[in-house]
Amino acid sequence: MLQSMTGFGSATIETDKMAVSVEIKTLNSKFSDIYCRLPRSFSNREIEVRNLLSKELERGKIEMMLNVTPKDEESAGTTVNRPLVKAYFKDLIQTAKELGFEASQTEVLRMATMMPNAYNTNALNTEEVEEEWKLIMKLINQAIANCKEFRLQEGQITKLKFVEYIDVIDGLLQMVIEQDPKRIPAIRERLEKSVADFINSENFDKNRFEQELIYYVEKYDISEEKVRLTNHLDYFKKELEIASNGKKLNFIAQEIGREINTIGSKANDAIIQRLVVQMKDELEKIKEQTMNIL
Repeated sequence: MLQSMTGFGSATIETDKMAVSVEIKTLNSKFSDIYCRLPRSFSNREIEVRNLLSKELERGKIEMMLNVTPKDEESAGTTVNRPLVKAYFKDLIQTAKELGFEASQTEVLRMATMMPNAYNTNALNTEEVEEEWKLIMKLINQAIANCKEFRLQEGQITKLKFVEYIDVIDGLLQMVIEQDPKRIPAIRERLEKSVADFINSENFDKNRFEQELIYYVEKYDISEEKVRLTNHLDYFKKELEIASNGKKLNFIAQEIGREINTIGSKANDAIIQRLVVQMKDELEKIKEQTMNIL
């Protein structure tokens, strides 16, 4: 099944010691771009989390936010060193005044909490920490599963759009096929009219004229392009059924575009050229959507 790169998944749990919530958001991107926001007490686990996200969600811009709210200071493990933070705060405010700056108190407080020794770290039991982390990892995996389910649902919606766009192009191609037999006689007639003044002249070579006529008719022939375009459209729809990836679908779309462009350049017919413009419009919609497929 197709998977969109756009996704969202969350999970929450509450124990007697803490409340934990995880949110994962994904957007389309050519590469894997991962951003994790973890509590300071679990910052040493970031690589583990990033590897998990990369393995499970593969590609896209991935943002994960983990919030852990202890229910008491003992469970927190890390507490604010209030006297020191207050001292930092007052000193920063005073410094700003002396320099003639108007400092935002919120911003100054943020800076104060980032200063050395702004937090007291209570030694926690190693087994307790590991148990907490196992619980958190279970929650992260649940959020990932929910995100993947969201991606699948979005992928199915996009699949229906793809089928709709391909069917429109196919319908326009059938109109091109109907118009094509009317086109060659019209081209022949235009060529004959353009040389009408020379047909009755003594130097007119009828055999040479017929050869030139055949050359131009072959030059404007779009039979192969019609067949190839039909095959590409069928191939695209088959790939939708076997959960193809966005890169492959985009490649097929490029091949479809190549045939459409060739038909447009060889057609020499106003009706077919209008149909080609409409096909290009639908193809652009397809290309745009393939960029969001995993």
